[in-house]
Amino acid sequence: MSNKHSGVFIGGLMLGTAIGTLTGLLIAPRKGRDTRKLLQKSARAIPEVAEDLSTSLHIHAERISHHTRLNWHETIERLQLAIAAGIDASQRENQTLNQETTLENVNSLNQE
Repeated sequence: MSNKHSGVFIGGLMLGTAIGTLTGLLIAPRKGRDTRKLLQKSARAIPEVAEDLSTSLHIHAERISHHTRLNWHETIERLQLAIAAGIDASQRENQTLNQETTLENVNSLNQE
């Protein structure tokens, strides 16, 4: 599973767990007081779950950012190499054309 999808999976898992817990508590055959106590415990756990989710998302964002920077630098390097190769090829072609022009001029002068 890729880093991008694992963060989404973890977030979905935590959200599903919270919703499932809430639903189970609401339809459970318990006394109102017991259900309220369980809801209070669950409500107290929400900040911790949210913090875990936030930390997980932050870690994944850092990884994605790091990989993006690496890919960006590699792309820049390849682009610089391509530009340098293009300049080199252009200069060689220009030299060839200059030599051909010079030969044509010499041949033209010799024929006169």
